Amino acid sequence: MEANSFLSGSTIPLIQTPRKLPSLSFAQSHSHLSASFRAHKLLVPQSLRSSRRLECVNFAEKVKNNGDKYEKDFDSGIKKKNLAVFVSGGGSNFRSIHAACLAGSVYGDVVVLVTNKPDCGGAEYARDNSIPVILFPKTKDEPNGLSPNDFVAALSEVNVDFILLAGYLKLIPMELIRAYPRSIVNIHPSLLPAFGGKGYYGMKVHKAVIASGARYSGPTIHFVDEHYDTGRILAQRVVPVLWNDTAEDLAARVLLEEHRLYVDVASALCEERVVWREDGVPVIRSKENPDEFS
Repeated sequence: MEANSFLSGSTIPLIQTPRKLPSLSFAQSHSHLSASFRAHKLLVPQSLRSSRRLECVNFAEKVKNNGDKYEKDFDSGIKKKNLAVFVSGGGSNFRSIHAACLAGSVYGDVVVLVTNKPDCGGAEYARDNSIPVILFPKTKDEPNGLSPNDFVAALSEVNVDFILLAGYLKLIPMELIRAYPRSIVNIHPSLLPAFGGKGYYGMKVHKAVIASGARYSGPTIHFVDEHYDTGRILAQRVVPVLWNDTAEDLAARVLLEEHRLYVDVASALCEERVVWREDGVPVIRSKENPDEFS
């Protein structure tokens, strides 16, 4: 089946409208801990090697003054990225990313929402905002879902650059991982590698953190491989676990940081500020100081 058939008209029900490691230095802020370091021998994207420091134009002012959103933003000529977001539930991180794209703090567009639950809150939000919805995977319960190969073709048809998993509870197939190397990230509500893997999701994670006696938790964003929560870690934020926390208390505290962290990471991906050390660890180039990485 050809890819363009997935995105044309309403004949297909699956689219539902539109060797030396660098030294580390740690600094603590009011809301989270962060790590920054100067790194050597980084594999830097070609478009950044000869470019000047990235400077963000005030998108909001552009939209306000002349209504012409998302004109060319960077001196380096970086193109705006197309994002696919995957959800299985309410999609609060998806909503934060979409809002950041509209506001201009993320130099990208959410061009498709992928879900295994067509009636979930994230899918409803997408339809309300004219974002096409793809059902994946195909199962006995969801016969209208796409097969892995057809799914990859559908994403290719809308020129997806990056895939952001935001509470998507299905394992990503190898066909997709091969098609999008170093381009799929996931957010997990604990400090991986702790409290990760199959069966650790949602409130189960926070209950396990509290039961363990851990004093800190927080979200992790990592690149996706063929297993649950084992890909290379890209970014983390730390929040305290208070002595009298319930799982719901901790979940709410972590979720606030998830929203901030995912927008920051989406911004870095779209601005091509994610680079890879020679040992295969991804780091983020600072927008304010291009010689620093975190």
